[in-house]
Amino acid sequence: MRDAVRVWILPAAVPADELARYRAILDADERDRAAQFGTGVLRDRFTVAHGALRVLAGRATGTPAAALTWRRGRYGKPALTAPWSGLHTSLSYSGDLVAVALSEGRPVGVDIQRVAPGGDPVSASARFFDPREARHVAAGPDQAGRALRFTRLWARKEAAVKAAGGRLWPNLGVPVHRGDVVECVEPAGPHRLTDLPTPAGYAVAVALAGDRPYDVDCRTDLGHRG
Repeated sequence: MRDAVRVWILPAAVPADELARYRAILDADERDRAAQFGTGVLRDRFTVAHGALRVLAGRATGTPAAALTWRRGRYGKPALTAPWSGLHTSLSYSGDLVAVALSEGRPVGVDIQRVAPGGDPVSASARFFDPREARHVAAGPDQAGRALRFTRLWARKEAAVKAAGGRLWPNLGVPVHRGDVVECVEPAGPHRLTDLPTPAGYAVAVALAGDRPYDVDCRTDLGHRG
């Protein structure tokens, strides 16, 4: 049977009572990190993202959401501690959306990026990306098209790096535009990428460690709140 990854793409803005429930299940470190954001919108988005991850991981493991604990790896990637370490998790948020991914048995990475209308995607891709990818961005039909191409590539790179548990900087030059299997350089190894359907103005990608194909179950609702 093929491996599977479950992905949720959720709104960051939720009713006050739901936000309070998320805040209640965060641990002390998460609450401190949320408090460091300078505006209510950013603080609340962090709370929703980490709260939703706890709810979904709790359901998958049959564990109270507040009881789960993560440990950061060498480059900062959080991993569930025993006895839940068989479940791999990844979290991303951008704009007014949150993405959560769960996978059993294979490390997972998910990344969501809002397309920035301004900026200079051509210069940025020429500086950071593989030359073939830089040409792909530059060949976009207009400014919006070039920004979208750049954002899609960036999301794919971030997803692969998150699955690998490495640093983004050494892997920015890894080509991800052509083909679904990419080779990260730090740490080295293959990762299979999938682009996900998203609302206009966003790009989302998910990656699993290894080159074997997998199925993706993508949802836009948390379902029963618990």
